[in-house]
Amino acid sequence: MGVLDLLRRHLLPNLFKTDRGVGIAADRAQDVPHVGAHEVRRSEAGADLVVPPNARLCAGVALHRRAQVPLEGPDLVLLDTEPQGVHDADQLLGFGVARSCSGPKRQTRLLEAAGFHQVTRRLKLGRCRNSEPEPDQRRRYADPAWTSCKHASRFHAVVLALILGFAPLAGTAAASDLPAPLSEGDFIAFDPEKAALGQLLFYDKILSGNQNISCGTCHHHDHASSDGLSLGIGEGGNGVGPLRTAGESRDRIRRRIARNSPGLWNLGHKDIEVLFHDGRLSPSPLYGNGFNSPAEEWLPQGLNSLLAAQVLLPLASPAEMAGDPGENEIAGAVIDRIDKGWPILAKRVRTISEYGEMFVAAFEHVQRPEDVSVVEIANAIAAFIGTEFRNYDSPFDRYLAGDATALKPAERRGMELFFGEAGCSGCHSGPLLSDQSFHALGLPAFGPGRKRMWDPMPRDVGRMGESDDLRDAYRFRTPLLRNVALTAPYGHNGAMPTLEDMVRHHLEPAASRARWTRAMAALPPAPWLADIDFVIQSDVLEMARQERALDIALPALTNEDVHELVAFLNALTGETADLRPLGRPERVPSGLPVD
Repeated sequence: MGVLDLLRRHLLPNLFKTDRGVGIAADRAQDVPHVGAHEVRRSEAGADLVVPPNARLCAGVALHRRAQVPLEGPDLVLLDTEPQGVHDADQLLGFGVARSCSGPKRQTRLLEAAGFHQVTRRLKLGRCRNSEPEPDQRRRYADPAWTSCKHASRFHAVVLALILGFAPLAGTAAASDLPAPLSEGDFIAFDPEKAALGQLLFYDKILSGNQNISCGTCHHHDHASSDGLSLGIGEGGNGVGPLRTAGESRDRIRRRIARNSPGLWNLGHKDIEVLFHDGRLSPSPLYGNGFNSPAEEWLPQGLNSLLAAQVLLPLASPAEMAGDPGENEIAGAVIDRIDKGWPILAKRVRTISEYGEMFVAAFEHVQRPEDVSVVEIANAIAAFIGTEFRNYDSPFDRYLAGDATALKPAERRGMELFFGEAGCSGCHSGPLLSDQSFHALGLPAFGPGRKRMWDPMPRDVGRMGESDDLRDAYRFRTPLLRNVALTAPYGHNGAMPTLEDMVRHHLEPAASRARWTRAMAALPPAPWLADIDFVIQSDVLEMARQERALDIALPALTNEDVHELVAFLNALTGETADLRPLGRPERVPSGLPVD
């Protein structure tokens, strides 16, 4: 196949059709459609697998049973060209770039538009007779389909890129995409006086319907701004953290919180674009108040940050803080409309003289306690969260700042894997180690689920619950990773108890689901909820749907690789993570007990 034919049949059409792509078949006679890494079972994936632009994975080549091996440079590899049953014709090489790939955005867009797919056996690119794999690569890729040809293949790839006019782009790779160091200028500058007021409100149970739970109950300092549970125990429970109980008699909980309580680290960063596991809160002009949220046009004006908007939503949630109708006036009000309870809470707070005086002192526009609304309460709590849980003094952060000795050898190798061949940075990219996008990981399902109103089953459809787009089914927001070692368990429902469990699940989701047991879920006993906790697992069709919705297809790693990745994730823990500026208050103005 000549160069002009390549351009005519493969490159030029993709410039105008970025939603589809083709590969070159082994017989050079057929166009082979894209197959997404999430659409092919690992046991079926062969050399003909090519990752489409919308697979949301980083740039890489698809190898035999190794979908998406990231490139460290313009490398090519020798592939097993025997048909593997995915296509009628075999495809030699596919090169795809995802929208979420970190790195130079201009290069990414150009590569994505071009649909860069080529190599034929005639050119013999990537063949290295008399060469052996480098020891490190032989350890990482114990597979006959992997042939290391680092230096010669790089030369050939550059030649091919020059022929096709893409030489400046051929080196785009995840391995060099370390984020820039964080600095104070990257964060919203919250007022310290408002933050001090927010600390008290954060731990004051007066903001809950039955005055028995605070924000700090599920985001406690003792548990690194989370609660250590898979699914939280909200209104009606007792205690904090893994020892929290589900309550007793009439006061016991009626349902578990549908999702894992996320940590609050670095949520005051200016680049935060979306909050909650399903992204149901984001900046937007849609409703005239600055945000797209479940409160829609009823979210009040004057909220000064995404964090402030987030604060208001748990206050109106029956399971989290509001309680159930008939129990208190807040619960009855929010059943009528989501915003009806907020003025009642604001009146509770401002009529406490100590709070009233503090609001007058902290907010210039508040001349008297009667001026305090839920907006000032939310802005104060946001100031506390945004400053209290700001932390970026981990060994990895010191390394980014120029300290080459900050990481231990295993942590350094784990970092190289994370940003290189393991493919982690395809989603955990950028300064916050998150693309803030949504991906389906195929985690084991349990709990009440965050159901849509018309859902007939206790399932969690993830992002689709917000977008109503079937393509978003079972996808959840990529978490931020600093201090991740402190906020177990992991996943949107806390299914994985340890970092190693979570890493291994990313590598082999099907195998991970098969070995998962209900005992791995940190669920405080609630016998009256036993019929609900795992009932979704008996729905064979629903389980099959969730298993098929999978966005990850990473290269297999050795046990040593996994341990090195975990070492790196532990190196994201801040040295002062447990030394917060304000901490938990001893008392709050309402006089209610502090958890």
